[in-house]
Amino acid sequence: MKTHIVRARPAAEQLPRAEHLATKIAEVATDPVAVSPQVCEMIVNRIIDNAAVAAAALVRRPVASARAQALAQPYRVREGRFGATVFGRPERISPEWAAWANGVAVRELDFHDTFLAADYSHPGDNIPPILAVAQHTGRGGADLIRGLATGYEIQIDLVRGICLHEHKIDHVAHLGPSAAAGIGTLLGLDTETIYQAVGQALHTTTATRQSRKGEISSWKAFAPAFAGKMAVEAVDRAMRGEGAPAPIWEGADGVIAWLLGGPDAEYHVPLPGPGEAKRAILDSYTKEHSAEYQSQALIDLARRMRSAIGDLDRIDSIVLHTSHHTHVVIGTGSGDPQKFDPRASRETLDHSVMYIFAVALQDGAWHHEHSYAPARAQRPDTVALWHKISTVEDPEWTRRYHSNDPARKAFGARAVVTLRSGETIADELAVADAHPLGARPFGRAQYIDKFRTLADGVIDPGEQDRFLDAAERTPELAAGELDQLTFAVAPEVLGRAAAIREGIF
Repeated sequence: MKTHIVRARPAAEQLPRAEHLATKIAEVATDPVAVSPQVCEMIVNRIIDNAAVAAAALVRRPVASARAQALAQPYRVREGRFGATVFGRPERISPEWAAWANGVAVRELDFHDTFLAADYSHPGDNIPPILAVAQHTGRGGADLIRGLATGYEIQIDLVRGICLHEHKIDHVAHLGPSAAAGIGTLLGLDTETIYQAVGQALHTTTATRQSRKGEISSWKAFAPAFAGKMAVEAVDRAMRGEGAPAPIWEGADGVIAWLLGGPDAEYHVPLPGPGEAKRAILDSYTKEHSAEYQSQALIDLARRMRSAIGDLDRIDSIVLHTSHHTHVVIGTGSGDPQKFDPRASRETLDHSVMYIFAVALQDGAWHHEHSYAPARAQRPDTVALWHKISTVEDPEWTRRYHSNDPARKAFGARAVVTLRSGETIADELAVADAHPLGARPFGRAQYIDKFRTLADGVIDPGEQDRFLDAAERTPELAAGELDQLTFAVAPEVLGRAAAIREGIF
């Protein structure tokens, strides 16, 4: 990997185009290096993972709303352009709208893959836009694999080097450029075109983090879908010869100067060198539980501690000693009173580790629907336990969170339970059980298991088999066969969704 030093430049300084970060990203995207078998296998795993969480979310209101918007944008097939598919429906849709609908379905339950470093991300968000364009343009499985390897690589490398949340910029600002670069690889575009698309995609996808703060709404799921949609449109415009603001990161009025660290900030972004394989996807990890990633290990820890604690009514307080990020984003360091509100939205509860730890302690399990149900959140005994839980930052957990050593990197906490008697019970867990270094790492069998579990009652067993067979053959799918990487559901399944209000479309 080569580390690129990126900083803002004054207007009088003419930064050569070759030194722009957008150029470096475009060069990675155009590098014809082969995709390794290990990376190819993991991409297939994540295609299965995305479909699993989309199936579980298919009748939720935000997903139904996004689907209704997409279905209002049908695509009339013409030579070389075929439209794209939307989960659960047979129609061909304009690709940017298919990316939108599928992006919301994938993100709604906060249940797919993750990568955490200087910033954080769900790199599986790259799959809906890149797959939609691949279907629309009649590409084959090998092209899709190459495009997704780039999308994952660029997003993860940006997350390694550029912290957005420190400046309250939403993490989808790394997704727009990565998806644009991945689409560029998929289509075999030249460096100049990808450069312009990356710049446009970044410029249109920078927004504040209020989408994940305070009263968190359904926009949390829509934001990455919007970034994917913008990436598709950015590539389309760049292919037609339209340019982008430049230099988008380094300019005097660019992203670094005014949205991030300012004119004196310096960022170190690692990218593969020429001929170096794109392997970043192997450093990411999926979720066993439908909850914000830093709570994954804490759910497993709560399940483990139940027997040692015994009667939960004996608890006087619980303090979770954890990283700065966990403390301020999903813990009491956020200062969000909504994180203790029994009537808070699912999205808000998903970002309250106090709520999550309480429910996991009581139930010894976590469920993507039942654990967030209003009746579950409003149970008096749950509310009482929930309000006994707090978080504190521990410098050692923060250091491990940011460690570059995979064996030391950790996203967990130490839980100290104080009983009314004064006795304390303590335990800690560094990584979730499903993490590659955890007690039960996810492999292909676990991804398939997750798909089967979440698709139960949504996708007929025969259709599940068909989809899984196609997904596992993704690298061999021929040109025009990528429409197999979706799934059909019976009309009565989609009929379970709440009635959607009519909009403009």
